[in-house]
Amino acid sequence: MKVRDVMTTEVIAVAPDASLKEVAQQLSRHGISGVPVTDEKRRVLGVVSETEIVRAEVGDGREPGLLGRMLLGLRLPKLDGRTAGEAMTSPPINVSPEVDLADAARLMTERRVNRLPVVAGDGTLMGIVTRADLVRAFVRSDEEIERELREDVVLDTLWIDPADLWISVQGGEVRLAGKVDTKADAQLLEHFASRVPGVVSVHSTLRWRIDKPRLPRSEPRIPVPPRNRGR
Repeated sequence: MKVRDVMTTEVIAVAPDASLKEVAQQLSRHGISGVPVTDEKRRVLGVVSETEIVRAEVGDGREPGLLGRMLLGLRLPKLDGRTAGEAMTSPPINVSPEVDLADAARLMTERRVNRLPVVAGDGTLMGIVTRADLVRAFVRSDEEIERELREDVVLDTLWIDPADLWISVQGGEVRLAGKVDTKADAQLLEHFASRVPGVVSVHSTLRWRIDKPRLPRSEPRIPVPPRNRGR
């Protein structure tokens, strides 16, 4: 499964000259915790979240830990003179719509972010994917996981005939059996299966027909001079 399969395409974005107070109101109105900051061509410049807003308003101590609580309890006087462009995290941590969800989840964890703007090759905003999107994607039925394994992984990605395999999914645990052409095919199938959203573990008893591709033997031939028939 790819980022494009779960991303939100109707994205709330703000201009770099938007005041942080306006950004805070947008977050509160739409029930979100962060927004991309884009230029006039919809290219992503950065991301501003409730973390930056709270820090701008109350400093690093920030006793009111949530934006909603802050909006209810404070008048936000410090946010009038600050802009999204000044407070945003930049450069942004973006992701392509073709990235695997497992890679997107790993990126979020490593960079400690809760959302990733999804951009085209030129940096234009296409959507956004959040931790909540990933959680929903990983909560999948066994039937959905098995279908993706058979159709997307086995057939479309690895070009293996599903009829040669036995695939079972129970509680997110995948069991693979059957025969493939090479040991490399078996290893690739196990690898790709482990990256399917919702898969908890992969148990494989796959067998293969040959250990490695057979290469033609190269035996140099020593030319034998022709016999002299005149003797």
